[in-house]
Amino acid sequence: MAVQRMCFITLVVTSLLPLASAQTPAPAASKHEPALDVTSMDRSVDPCADFFKYSCGGWIKNNPIPPDQSSWDTYSKMQDENRSRLRGILEGAAAPDAARNTSAQKIGDYYASCTDEKAIEGKGAEPLKPQLERISRLTSKAEIPDVAAAMVDDNVLFGFGSTQDYRDASQVIAEADQGGLGLPDRDYYLKDDAKSVELRKAYVAHVQKMFELLGDQPEAAAGEAQTVMRIETALAKGSMTRVERRDPKNLDHKMTSADFEKISPDFQWQVYFTKVGLPSLGSLNVASPGFFKAMNEELGKESLADWKVYLRWHLVHSDAPFLSSVFLNENFAFYGKTLRGQQELQPRWKRCTEGVDNDLGEALGQVYVEKYFGPEAKQQALKMVNEIDAAMAQDIKSLPWMSAATKQQALVKLHGMANKIGYPDKWRDYSKLEIVLGDELGNVERARKFEFNRQLGKIGKPVDRGEWEMTPPTVNAYYNPQMNDINFPAGVLQPPAFDPTSDAAPNYGDTGGTIGHELTHGFDDEGRQFDAQGSLRDWWTAEDGKEFVKRASCISDQYSTYTIIDDIKINGKLTLGEDVADLGGLILAYMAWKEDSKGHNLDAIEGFTPEQRFFVGYGQSWCGETRDETKRLRATVDPHSPEKYRTNGVVSNMPEFQEAFHCKAGSPMVNQNRCRVW
Repeated sequence: MAVQRMCFITLVVTSLLPLASAQTPAPAASKHEPALDVTSMDRSVDPCADFFKYSCGGWIKNNPIPPDQSSWDTYSKMQDENRSRLRGILEGAAAPDAARNTSAQKIGDYYASCTDEKAIEGKGAEPLKPQLERISRLTSKAEIPDVAAAMVDDNVLFGFGSTQDYRDASQVIAEADQGGLGLPDRDYYLKDDAKSVELRKAYVAHVQKMFELLGDQPEAAAGEAQTVMRIETALAKGSMTRVERRDPKNLDHKMTSADFEKISPDFQWQVYFTKVGLPSLGSLNVASPGFFKAMNEELGKESLADWKVYLRWHLVHSDAPFLSSVFLNENFAFYGKTLRGQQELQPRWKRCTEGVDNDLGEALGQVYVEKYFGPEAKQQALKMVNEIDAAMAQDIKSLPWMSAATKQQALVKLHGMANKIGYPDKWRDYSKLEIVLGDELGNVERARKFEFNRQLGKIGKPVDRGEWEMTPPTVNAYYNPQMNDINFPAGVLQPPAFDPTSDAAPNYGDTGGTIGHELTHGFDDEGRQFDAQGSLRDWWTAEDGKEFVKRASCISDQYSTYTIIDDIKINGKLTLGEDVADLGGLILAYMAWKEDSKGHNLDAIEGFTPEQRFFVGYGQSWCGETRDETKRLRATVDPHSPEKYRTNGVVSNMPEFQEAFHCKAGSPMVNQNRCRVW
């Protein structure tokens, strides 16, 4: 539950397991596009007017959003191709006559169970029966903690797990946090614009249909849906906004268990702690105390019967993707079509591949890296990381606005940053996770419990700094401020994002910009509040802190003028960290590339100067489109700006871009009030 920055692919739909036949032939992985593809460009567009369209117009024309996707870009396309590779691994492991070790047995049986559509369809709602009966047997609200402890990953009431201690990042402590909602964010319950009202009505209708699928009569189900909405709205009102949660100081509330019980005395915390295996928990971090006060009020206000309704809803909501078609299709109708604009369910094999990656990712990843991530790629990526580290050190030393004292501390943090490339040094042990062939939902539930217990097993122990929060096949990357590390899974270090055979300029513009982005997160508005060890500590002088805020506000103000859809603007305070990292990252990548190519005679290729190829490489890293419904969703929940502005917003602040494309002052891609932090 640690604070961390995760970039690139920001909204992956994980609540939808589709019904397409598992027998569909595995598509061959397509030949990858080059790091700079001139056919992806639209050279009829003036690069000084709209660099995103100039870089990506051809790509967007040639790559329409597939019907089973809510958006489609270069990274989602890479991820889709990666799934085909993973599918080949999984189908080999699932074959009845396969010679398998223990890990292959687990991933193979998990995948085979997930793709056994006939068995899943035949069970209907039967797999829910034990938990439904547990809920129905409740005789008092004092027993709710017992049920909540059994529904560890169903987003029931709140989140619970482990995190690094904000004040001592070497230690792991327990943490309780807000949760309990069926809609993507608190704002969905509280906004009063027409679209929000419409979505709430659609949500209530969906909840009613799910109760009807459980066997409730329509009139009763309609009342139950209103009960769910009433309880969740109250929990939403007690929840912090996403902007508030961007400041880690707002999440740091370490207290004793006794003090926590005083905040929400109507929830039997000692019962809950005992049931999850922490009977003598002395202290924990309570990320959102206001939420637990609101939860306590609702526990006192709502009847036991209404809480049973709430619990039944979250059970079926959480498990619908793993049930028969009537539940699956209704789940998709709201969360896929209505919220995200998807036209079709993804094929079952794709969702099952993601399921294995989510629950057994390092067992699957071990096979993946053996086949698709050689030592040469790892060394090339590490070389680029080291060069961009050096560029950051140079940048810090030369900053005109930062004092010597703060520079010294910044360099200490930079030199303490760990760079993780490809995959972990030590693979995760899944030996205690039981996977049963033919038991789809059971496998999912046991995997949830396994991960929950794994997280709780860290409490009271020193942090494992070798651990990864993403699996090796993931097409993504992240920086974790509490670990002070940047992490690049093998999945993202693939063509066209990273191509060791390509000329350097677009490679540095694409993957170099990404590496610089993650590194800059250590010094964005959130990351800068953590020290080299990952503890929450202010190492800035007061004047330097004010100067950072002023410079960061320039970026926030710039992006807040950009329109996402209709009259919805970017929330520049929500996207600030990513926007700062995008700009700082590309500046660092440019510095590193220039240093790497110093003394080399670089020629134009395909009519583009090396500098132009660098920037087009960056621009093409963001090629893509998003459905209108998902644009609205991301405007509320996504800390990343839309791809168009991740391109145009950055280059408009760089004089190097203006010079490369000979843009005149006053051009749209020349920001008259240039922003720069790093």
